[in-house]
Amino acid sequence: MKNWNFHISFALALLLCIPIFCFAADEHKTLAIGAQAPDFSLPGIDGKTYTLQSFKNAKVLVVVFMCNHCPTSQAYEDRVIKLTSDYASKGVSVVAINPNNPSSLRYDELGYSDLGDSFEEMKTRAKDKGFNFPYLYDGETEVASNKYGPVATPHIFVFDKDRKLRYNGRIDNMENPAKTPKSQDARNAIDAVLAGKDIAVPVTKTFGCSVKWAEKKDWIDKAQIQWAKEPVKIDTISAAGIATVVKNHSDRLRMINLWATWCGPCVAEFDDLVTLNRLYRDRGLEFVSISADDPANKDKALKFLQRKQSSGTNYIYTGDDKYKMIEAVDPKWDGALPYTMLVDPDGKVVYSHQGAIDIEELKKVIWNNPMMGRIYK
Repeated sequence: MKNWNFHISFALALLLCIPIFCFAADEHKTLAIGAQAPDFSLPGIDGKTYTLQSFKNAKVLVVVFMCNHCPTSQAYEDRVIKLTSDYASKGVSVVAINPNNPSSLRYDELGYSDLGDSFEEMKTRAKDKGFNFPYLYDGETEVASNKYGPVATPHIFVFDKDRKLRYNGRIDNMENPAKTPKSQDARNAIDAVLAGKDIAVPVTKTFGCSVKWAEKKDWIDKAQIQWAKEPVKIDTISAAGIATVVKNHSDRLRMINLWATWCGPCVAEFDDLVTLNRLYRDRGLEFVSISADDPANKDKALKFLQRKQSSGTNYIYTGDDKYKMIEAVDPKWDGALPYTMLVDPDGKVVYSHQGAIDIEELKKVIWNNPMMGRIYK
């Protein structure tokens, strides 16, 4: 399964720039070596506002452009934490800036994270990972990011005591944190600046996810056109068929939802389920919906699914005994709608919930499943 996940992730990376070598457009030109550090005024997740003056006593200032959603940025989080702690006593300050506009993130890009790049989600990531450096948000205006011109996340800039840029590029040359890099580029640059020496290689290429500039926000309009083209159909299913669906003989994590058009909570949460499917279907999630409507209302159920653009696998139960349906789904289920399950490929139920789901809780369960989660654990 690990090999399958790797090949799928690599193929998607090539198609979606998650990650690839991505080069900035002319309007986002990267700051040149020797240039003065541009000032900024950005909110931190700790409630403070940070400017260059906030780091006036630092012998070396390290500015790292990073984010929540990017798998490469995730792979470097622990290394940025360690770099911060290793150099704190040497007069080096580290500050991280998230340059991404959250509205410019595609669902298939968000499939590589349990969190997006909003300010509130930055707070969650910092708390979960124990960030020991200021984490600043620039996704709203991108004023600072435009001045620095990061190419990808992560992208590191090293400034001397006079705030002249001495190095910009990668942190090191190995994305996979389980492997030892051969070139500790950022550390070498910091050591050289502290020692008053020239940096052997002041500029390196950056490997990671492209910055999600605000002008990319039209993705949702384009995506809606594509989603509308995906076929939506509904098939009939018996209690025996449902039992087979629950056993899950596929190679995917299966999300099963029991619903009905007359069920208010079912209708209210269905958009969230469709969104989860779009987030994680390329990573190995399969969405199966089973309508408990009367079979005579099959057309009504289909029209609902079409409005919701539910292009996963959809069924309507055709048996005349709803209690057989309940037993086939889960003997522990009391029968109230909606009912949602996650089933591993071996048929193990890893999540079940009667009633309206907590979308963030369910996303966490999906993300923490061994089939999903980070590319690098």
